[in-house]
Amino acid sequence: MIHPRWIDLASPDWPARLMHLESPPRGFWQLGTVGATTPCVAIVGSRRATIAGVEIATSIARELGSAGIQVVSGMALGIDAAAHTGALDAGGSTIAVLGCGIDVCYPPRHAGLRARIIGSGSLISEEPAGAPPFKYNFPKRNRIIAALAQAVVVVEATERSGALSTARWAADLGREVLAVPGSIRARQSSGTNLLIRDGVRPFLGIGDLLEAVPELRSTVPQGAFDTLPGGPGGGLERFSPPLREILARMGTQPVHPDQVGFALGLSPSLVASRLGALELAGAVMSLPGGLVARTV
Repeated sequence: MIHPRWIDLASPDWPARLMHLESPPRGFWQLGTVGATTPCVAIVGSRRATIAGVEIATSIARELGSAGIQVVSGMALGIDAAAHTGALDAGGSTIAVLGCGIDVCYPPRHAGLRARIIGSGSLISEEPAGAPPFKYNFPKRNRIIAALAQAVVVVEATERSGALSTARWAADLGREVLAVPGSIRARQSSGTNLLIRDGVRPFLGIGDLLEAVPELRSTVPQGAFDTLPGGPGGGLERFSPPLREILARMGTQPVHPDQVGFALGLSPSLVASRLGALELAGAVMSLPGGLVARTV
């Protein structure tokens, strides 16, 4: 059985990046097998995420995890859980920064995820054992997420989302912040779209992250990103022109195949065939109600 450890400035496992904070924690509890490492990217977003948002967060985290980049998030519902899950599914490492005591499972439904994180990463919390998930703990938690990461990717966020707090902390610390754009009609994307309007780099693929944080490439095995969507040689150019045309018309929100066919003047059977090829390539996923959505 793994027991919590107290990590402070005197510990060899103290993450030096926490000292970039004006008021770093005096220490934190850690429960798990792997501490915070470099390279590290935070993925954060809405608790009430859309199906597409969850898939995007999972996909990004899977790509990072498979390249040996640690993923940090807050173990909340929605985007946070998807980020941890994607990293774990890829055999990677992930850190969950809690807004409650290290011995408290919050939300309770994440007991299974919590166990997986402990086995391939760790939970950390500066709160005392038994501390409930009080609302005011989470902004404090967010500063730690931002400090541990070299970049923060916001997948979905409303204008009042706590994920924007993490983005502000990251910007203040000189970390790169990227945001996944969404429909102007989608409430879950209102915050991310505002970030982009105000100068944050849009995240359209892993290549955007590598361009924003070049040192990430130098800390992972050579060629690790070369075949990933959005990576060098792994963007939309890997698809034939007819398939790229389908992806371009799909946009960022789920659509019905009939809408795609109408926009391109293609028969339903041809659209179905091309969507099938894209789904096999991992570029498209099927959703309830007969809808489809891009994953790249």
